[in-house]
Amino acid sequence: DWSSDVCSSDLMLNFAHGDIIMVGGYISFCAMSYLGLPSVLAVVLAMLACTALGIVIEGLAYKPLRSAPSLAVLITAIGVSYFLQNLALILFGSQQKAYPTLIQMGSVTIGSVTIDGITILTLLVTALIMVVLSFFINRTRMGKAMRAVSEDKAAAALMGISVNRTIAITFAIGSALAAVASIF
Repeated sequence: DWSSDVCSSDLMLNFAHGDIIMVGGYISFCAMSYLGLPSVLAVVLAMLACTALGIVIEGLAYKPLRSAPSLAVLITAIGVSYFLQNLALILFGSQQKAYPTLIQMGSVTIGSVTIDGITILTLLVTALIMVVLSFFINRTRMGKAMRAVSEDKAAAALMGISVNRTIAITFAIGSALAAVASIF
């Protein structure tokens, strides 16, 4: 069976993750452009909305398929992705939109290379998120639970870890980080 090479029932690929990034971008875009909210508040709003969306997607689309064949999970993931893409097309159309500038930053020139300020900010925010996420995964109870569930769901459940709650929190964190990615 070719699908066992693509994904196993223990590995759940979220093909809709890129679309959650899109949703975060549209939410922050609308918050700044139409509601006139400051960029920081727009980002927080996008993070909250994407977190909620991630939990809803996990609960409605993926949770019922925990013990389903791999192909069913794969098809559902692609279906969620198509659903989000087409919903965005219906709501926002296909015309290109100019994303408002979040922060005015100057460029840095090193020799003959000029680096845009937003690129530097992106690298700094990414590094900060990586450090915080590494600390969370390696040093907290929930992070240890996430690692245990990713290794072996059945063994984690036997150790008293709530597998469903842990997976939902993982989706929530991934979706919140997708919202942060959307602004860059």
